[in-house]
Amino acid sequence: MQIYKDFLFEAAHYLPTAAPGTANARIHGHSFRARIVVEGEPNPETGYIFHFDELAKAMVETQDALDHRLLNEVDGLASPTLETIAVWIWHRLSNRIPGLAQVQVSRDSCGEGCIYTGPRATTRLAAE
Repeated sequence: MQIYKDFLFEAAHYLPTAAPGTANARIHGHSFRARIVVEGEPNPETGYIFHFDELAKAMVETQDALDHRLLNEVDGLASPTLETIAVWIWHRLSNRIPGLAQVQVSRDSCGEGCIYTGPRATTRLAAE
């Protein structure tokens, strides 16, 4: 079972890897939505997977670090693509939210988004 909570942030950014002269190479802003998804089974005593009030408390510092900022100046977001932002949020929240399953980041005005499900375990093949 999964629950989720969204937070919104307004921020500016530019993409250093964008072609010169294109809109993405210039500073521009977006309304972003981050959705934090938590997976687990409800506690038999409380009925909650994770209490929404506690989830909100865990997210507030991350929201503040992004809201009304130039994302390129946020430590770890020099190239603030949706993918980079999703991974950055994951790393900020993974030690605060047991059962973190997904971080989704979207730009409402563009109809675009990214879903990150955490780092993949590295698999090594045994030499035969």
